[in-house]
Amino acid sequence: MLNGFLKPQAAAAPPMSQAPTKVTLHLGHLPDKTDIKAPWPRSPGAVNPNNPPWPAYRGYHEFSFAHATMQSRLPTILGKAIEDAIRTLNNQSDEERVVDLSQCIQRMEELMTDLSGNAKLRPIVDDGEADVVTWNREITKFFIGKDFMSAPWLFAEAYKYRRLHECFSVSKYWKGYDVFYRQKNDTFSRSNEAVFELAMRFAEPTVKSANETADSLRLMFMELTQVCLWGNSTDLSLLINMTEEQIRSLQSTGGDDLAATEQNILGNDLERLWNTVKSLRSKEGPRRIDFVLDNAGFELYCDCVYADFLIQSGLATEIRFHGKRYPWFVSDVTKKDWDWLPNNMVYGNLFPNASEVEMEALRRLGRRWKQYEQEGKWIYEQHPFWCTGHTYWDLHSEAPDLFLHLSKSDLVIFKGDLNHRKLTYDCAAPASTPFDVAIGPMASASGAPKVASLRTIKSDVVVGLGPNGDVTAKRLDEEEPGWKISGKYAVVLLSDGRPGEPVNFD
Repeated sequence: MLNGFLKPQAAAAPPMSQAPTKVTLHLGHLPDKTDIKAPWPRSPGAVNPNNPPWPAYRGYHEFSFAHATMQSRLPTILGKAIEDAIRTLNNQSDEERVVDLSQCIQRMEELMTDLSGNAKLRPIVDDGEADVVTWNREITKFFIGKDFMSAPWLFAEAYKYRRLHECFSVSKYWKGYDVFYRQKNDTFSRSNEAVFELAMRFAEPTVKSANETADSLRLMFMELTQVCLWGNSTDLSLLINMTEEQIRSLQSTGGDDLAATEQNILGNDLERLWNTVKSLRSKEGPRRIDFVLDNAGFELYCDCVYADFLIQSGLATEIRFHGKRYPWFVSDVTKKDWDWLPNNMVYGNLFPNASEVEMEALRRLGRRWKQYEQEGKWIYEQHPFWCTGHTYWDLHSEAPDLFLHLSKSDLVIFKGDLNHRKLTYDCAAPASTPFDVAIGPMASASGAPKVASLRTIKSDVVVGLGPNGDVTAKRLDEEEPGWKISGKYAVVLLSDGRPGEPVNFD
């Protein structure tokens, strides 16, 4: 006891109360939620290769064809390329060439390790190509730390083919080697039925006179546009395991088959395309149509049949064909493929079981095409831009000389799936998105030419199906899973562009 007071006892501490596992706020007095929609497409200032106008498809999206491509298809394609190089190596005798090619194969195997191991995208080695700075600027600016699966599929896939080119471009003797050349030629030889179906029809001039009626020209145009469209079915990057019978089925070119397949053209601007081309016949001066090519072999053959008709009919007086500078996406056309086709038609013996009548039809067709090139009616070109990771939204800014060149064309026809992916930035735009919106500056920039896309649908991006396109896409998703990659459906889409306006690069 101190001074009569008891020392107070410490009060017992209350038991620790546990924090609530979930806090629920009652927001009844706040405004209701607003139904805000994302601003797609993104504003031009926000668009870049890692941030496209709509969300990008990436390899880690297991629901997408991008995943199947990056995980399975590309390693399979690269494996076949390595097998081709080894086959060539085994036929060599000169030691320097053997050692040089073996080093190319070693670099391909390193690429296989990076691809299958999902390595980060490293810079391109300085192999003397002018595009090294462009590639490495894009990688440094947008893809530092990105790997094959996390980068947008379109860029990652293009990067893989640029790395494959690097395997040979740093060599001494094998800079121009095409690991896909045998495959391309072999697939054309397996296309014999469709090749001779067309050769027998078009060996002789199809337009008998300059006064051919508009109705007959229209009907022929419609059928040949479909031949050109469905010729895209034989994309080697997709048909790596197809049988000869399956390839023949895809390449059927009979009239009844074409009439049946038109219902599978989901976005169908065929009539608008005919009206565009028909109007050229009355144009004074040169009438120029450009083809941005896709696959070598049978598809290129169909493109040339189509271009032959355009020249004969007077709908065009000049056709420019745009190919790739080096092997690209397995079967894309290079200058070597371009030269090989008519020369083999005229001089080759690729079809030993063909009749003499069939071979003579093929030779006549090939001779006429070679004559077109000699006369300057057909011109082959290969701008470096086509083998970059850029989409065609960037063509105006990254290749102004090419944009200016194309602006002088009366119509630019982009063939195939890859060109369509590059036109549309290969992203998840709604199927109802108008084509001219989906292709951005290729429709909206001053001086943009009229642009057509002839594409069988073999990857996720689908646009231009009209106001009810989203409903159509949803129905097909439910009824035919995988319809976007089957090649069963197609689009023929047209943008009117802004031709005739002065091209402005400000």
